[in-house]
Amino acid sequence: MTPSETTGRTGTAPLSLASCASEVGAIFARAFRTLEAWRDAIAAAGPVRAIELDALVEGLVVPALRAAAPAAGGIPESLLIGAGFIAAPQYVTGRDAHFAWWLGPLAGTPLLGTTSGPSRLDLASRVNTEFLRDFRDLEWYQVPETTDRTHVTGPYVDHLCTFEYVITLTMPVRVNERMVGVVGADMFVKSLEQVLLPHLLALASPVALINEAGRVVVSTEPSLPAGDILPNARHPLGDYDRLPCPGTPFLIATRTRGAAI
Repeated sequence: MTPSETTGRTGTAPLSLASCASEVGAIFARAFRTLEAWRDAIAAAGPVRAIELDALVEGLVVPALRAAAPAAGGIPESLLIGAGFIAAPQYVTGRDAHFAWWLGPLAGTPLLGTTSGPSRLDLASRVNTEFLRDFRDLEWYQVPETTDRTHVTGPYVDHLCTFEYVITLTMPVRVNERMVGVVGADMFVKSLEQVLLPHLLALASPVALINEAGRVVVSTEPSLPAGDILPNARHPLGDYDRLPCPGTPFLIATRTRGAAI
């Protein structure tokens, strides 16, 4: 048996770290395909008035956000809790910033309380939006703008919309070779955890899903709660094997055999 192979704790068919990594990759691949469809629709519409752009984006993202509301005790069809399009400065005439962004149903958030359906992000009602003045410097916008590639930001605490631990996916939108903004989506970490935990708990050894910086996203390792930083591989306590999750910046970390807990 190779180091990546593990046996299910319940005595069922063996699971592998590789199969868990593939499941993570598949979750994000589905989200990326959704963003690609939104990107193509916005690009095909070309320059439009703000009211037309907002109607287009709303029609694209709201169905996915409605699917994020699970049945009682169930797993949501979609893991997305926020989505939309952030326009480049002056793409919407006369506006340095235009956020066509919607939030999915929320439960007990500090600002919005509980909502039963998708709602438009109202920046005027937010008290902590000063950092958006230079939104082009923020990771979720800057990296797609400079690399022309999809980017994953986080996990981090979303202080603008949900006040929850989220992962943000963004993708550049181009019209006539000009980048006109980013299409994006927020994913609740707790929803991702709900989906992944059955797979991770079926492994024989504790593991943690981490980003490239070592930030823990989901964990079954008691000493590594979500939000912690995994010790660097060169650190004396950095005795973890790391398996990349295909198509994502995430890795599955497991202690090397013989390492102390």
